[in-house]
Amino acid sequence: MPGSVHNVRVEIPYHLRNLARVDGVITLDVAGTVTLGSVLDALEARYPMLCGTIRDHDTLKRRPFLRFFACEEDLSHQSPDVPLPAAVASGKEPLLIIGAIAGG
Repeated sequence: MPGSVHNVRVEIPYHLRNLARVDGVITLDVAGTVTLGSVLDALEARYPMLCGTIRDHDTLKRRPFLRFFACEEDLSHQSPDVPLPAAVASGKEPLLIIGAIAGG
């Protein structure tokens, strides 16, 4: 909702927690509509050392080996402007940023 501030919980991979020097879940204040883009903007504003690690500096596209999940749903290929589920906007459920594993 425009004009309101939401407390959003975000879980990031271990290596990014080390880079940001945080333990566990991060709680962010997100103004207005809670979208993937607005959460990532708030995350990078609070932890500037994460700029470029989750999404590209120029295109703002997701880095290839990171995925976004919320409420057991893969949001990795959704537009960053699509509102996140109400459970994430309310802080009931976290937005999960997970490092993908490749190999064979």
